Amino acid sequence: MQQETIEATKEYIGMWVTEDGTIRHELLPNNRYDEARGNRKSAYQGKYWVTGNHIDYKDDTGFTADGEFKDGVLYHAGMVLYKEI
Repeated sequence: MQQETIEATKEYIGMWVTEDGTIRHELLPNNRYDEARGNRKSAYQGKYWVTGNHIDYKDDTGFTADGEFKDGVLYHAGMVLYKEI
């Protein structure tokens, strides 16, 4: 039986946070993201695309990055982010 991807469920939409709360990464439903770092709101903003369980980012300065969703956790650029409920 094939497992449903996070692309299909759209469960990626929402706030993703590192365990210590330093990085807050919000994936908006319009395929934009807004990332806060420490006390710096909107430190990074840009677009994202989800394909299967993979996510690609392009920030507004042109920088690109990617990540993977595995078992409800987002692994992105060396960070481990958990969905805030």
